[in-house]
Amino acid sequence: MIARKQISPVDVVDHFLARATALNSTLHCFTTIENDLARVAARKAEAEIMEGQYRGPLHGIPYAVKDIIDVSGLPTTNNSRLTLGDVATSDASVVARLRSAGAILLGKTETQEFAMGGPDFSLPFGPARNPWDLDRFTGGSSSGSAAAVAAGTVPFAIGTDTGGSIRTPSAYCGIAGMKPTYGRVSRRGMTPQAYSMDTAGPMTWSVEDNAIALQALAGHDPCDSSSVDIPSQPWTEATSLGVRGMTIGLVRSFHEEEPDFFSDECVAVFEEAARLFEDAGATTTDVSLSPLRHYFAAQRVIMYSEAAAVHEDGFRRNLHLYGAYSVERFLPGFLLTATDYLQACRRRGELTTELAEAFSSVDLLLVIGALGVAPLIRDVARNSLVNGTPSVNAAFNLTGSPAMSVPAGISANGLPLSVQIVGRNFDEFSIYRAARVIEDEIGRRSIRALGAGKL
Repeated sequence: MIARKQISPVDVVDHFLARATALNSTLHCFTTIENDLARVAARKAEAEIMEGQYRGPLHGIPYAVKDIIDVSGLPTTNNSRLTLGDVATSDASVVARLRSAGAILLGKTETQEFAMGGPDFSLPFGPARNPWDLDRFTGGSSSGSAAAVAAGTVPFAIGTDTGGSIRTPSAYCGIAGMKPTYGRVSRRGMTPQAYSMDTAGPMTWSVEDNAIALQALAGHDPCDSSSVDIPSQPWTEATSLGVRGMTIGLVRSFHEEEPDFFSDECVAVFEEAARLFEDAGATTTDVSLSPLRHYFAAQRVIMYSEAAAVHEDGFRRNLHLYGAYSVERFLPGFLLTATDYLQACRRRGELTTELAEAFSSVDLLLVIGALGVAPLIRDVARNSLVNGTPSVNAAFNLTGSPAMSVPAGISANGLPLSVQIVGRNFDEFSIYRAARVIEDEIGRRSIRALGAGKL
């Protein structure tokens, strides 16, 4: 409609600003809503489009960005008293790319402290609330981004993912969340958590929207040593191709070896998705991987060690400024040894090779993502996230693989369910093919299912 000049970006921005402002006091999903900047950008977009300078499908579309990502002139608070007043002097690469595409920043979204802590009520912002049930956790750490999209306050948001921080909130909030291949999207201008795993990606209402957003975000950045110079693919085209002729591996071994950690509903929707792929013309086959605990343990040792390296000076000088939840999350990294880290890196190499070998006979993997529906926020706030419960999402941060959380129905108590689709490195194209099939048949969008009455 914007491209056809049937609606102005000014009207679009005004609509989303009004909704964001009305709901933020309930959801706590934004750390800042940029009314004036957004309206200035909307008027500029309107003028450009009226003059025939339409830039593409994101021109005039509002979005939000997680508050560990720099936006020039705005604070990057990291939801921490330590950095509350730190104002960015330049845009992060992902923000610069979206600005170039004509997208309009509506605001910055709440994050758990330094993308590492939990739902801590003592922090400057949040914690964000789940729009499906305000007593439920959004998941972390891209918590505000997930809530903002699910509540319809922005069409899309940017999150980051080091141990599942895009996919878990997307699963709990019923939206589509893509963790691209490590190196596909520049991390320049993002507060680091773990250098060898940090990734940024889009969180959206739909699979097609997700592909559109990734098209703008992806690209080589010579200023980021992790950035890989591999051409983007026409991801939006993938969403209409289906899965006929593909071979999809079913990773049942993770949840069959640890059945106590997975809800029956999540297992049931996994099996439903597997049948759906077969009905859509794909071949499915069982793929057995090493125990999930092996992936999880190696990922956690590496993540905690690298996070401790980032925050060593902060802990020495300003420990009192960190939230209690964050302190618990960071402490293991200071207790691990160099031997622990190197052994985890060695195991990482073995598991990455194992996964690559699995992909020699399949195009994609179907895996359970979230272990269950969104838990009550009081239960998460009461218990440290440093525990023995493994994360299926974290396994693919360890290997750097692209992975996407896709809505896959509604639980008996009215909360979102999801599945996770994993691809070969730099094959997001195949993931989008399969994700759209799931969405069309059993997926649910938050906006549609929530209805106007809930918020």
